[in-house]
Amino acid sequence: MKPADILRLGAIGLRTRPLRVVLSALGIAIGIAAMMSVVGISASSRAQVDRQLAALGTNLLTVGPGKSFFGDDAHLPDDAEAMVARIAPVTDVSATGRVPSAHVYRTDRIPAAESGGIAVLAARPDLPSTVGMTVHAGTWLTAPTYPTVVLGSRAASILGLTDGGLGLNVWLGNHWFTVVGILDPVPLAPELDSAALIGWPAASDVLGFDGHPTTIYSRSRDDAVSQVADVLAATANPESPNEVQVSRPSDALAAKQATDQAYTGLLLGLGAVALLVGGVGVANTMVISVLERRSEIGLRRALGATRSHVRLQFLSESLLLATLGGSGGVLLGLLVTEVYAALRDWPAVLPLWALAGGLAATLVIGAVAGLYPAMRAARLSPTAALAS
Repeated sequence: MKPADILRLGAIGLRTRPLRVVLSALGIAIGIAAMMSVVGISASSRAQVDRQLAALGTNLLTVGPGKSFFGDDAHLPDDAEAMVARIAPVTDVSATGRVPSAHVYRTDRIPAAESGGIAVLAARPDLPSTVGMTVHAGTWLTAPTYPTVVLGSRAASILGLTDGGLGLNVWLGNHWFTVVGILDPVPLAPELDSAALIGWPAASDVLGFDGHPTTIYSRSRDDAVSQVADVLAATANPESPNEVQVSRPSDALAAKQATDQAYTGLLLGLGAVALLVGGVGVANTMVISVLERRSEIGLRRALGATRSHVRLQFLSESLLLATLGGSGGVLLGLLVTEVYAALRDWPAVLPLWALAGGLAATLVIGAVAGLYPAMRAARLSPTAALAS
């Protein structure tokens, strides 16, 4: 028999039982769609993280004080920012300094204990361009010597101030400060989301800020980030480099991506279970088909069909049934990925290996599920099959 004849025979067997075929194929489709959707959504999520990192830049390094030899809180030298700026590959440097004695309240009538956890930070004018933050409403600190404040996104929410809060006063460090801007969330510096940012001179003149930077942000050439990270601690504090902490904020996003991959493995396992259930459904359909078509098998054997012909007929039915379900599952998985990515404003990504793997999985399932029924049909003798 030619391959085309075998496929035609297999298709005839499927057309005679359309409802059973649809239900069996649906089991395969659900399993393949589940696996394809998990892979597609995971790949789209990673593509979004990569796009976000590309937009924000992975060359941002932060320097902060650690602990002294005796376990006390250390601090960075006053000239640490200027020292970091002297590193040749460093392109941008900025800093913030925490004002520990200052708290922010909506009015001067709120009890001191209800500060909301908002940090007060002295900030340099070039901080937005260095950390990649944007102003959602208003402006940045255009007059850093005056008592004006820019609120992080979460800090504005805690104080109950939105876009309409611009121009209002807040009680900050026992002084009135005017809100001139509200920031968008800052992915690479999330500590700024819960902060009230004031000018460095205003922090010193009005609040008695000691001038020590608590966080230095530096940008460097992409090809020299690792080398800069190795020398940042010794440069920022040459006398006690062990009291300096250096971090790379983009690593947090990379860690999030690794966490997403762990969940992807779990979901793929659930998809594999669904695929196994679909394969059992195909096997069940084929076994019943053999039992129902014993007389047909006996007639074909009596007319000269060999055991291999019968075996190939039922094996092709199983493969066609699995391929039908697998193709539907691939299309459904593509649709789910596209819709989910569009709703989240992500780039829709489905790797080619996932498409090929989904189709290959259906063929394997079809072959495995149809092997026993095909061998059982081939073992039937013509006389016994016709007598039944």
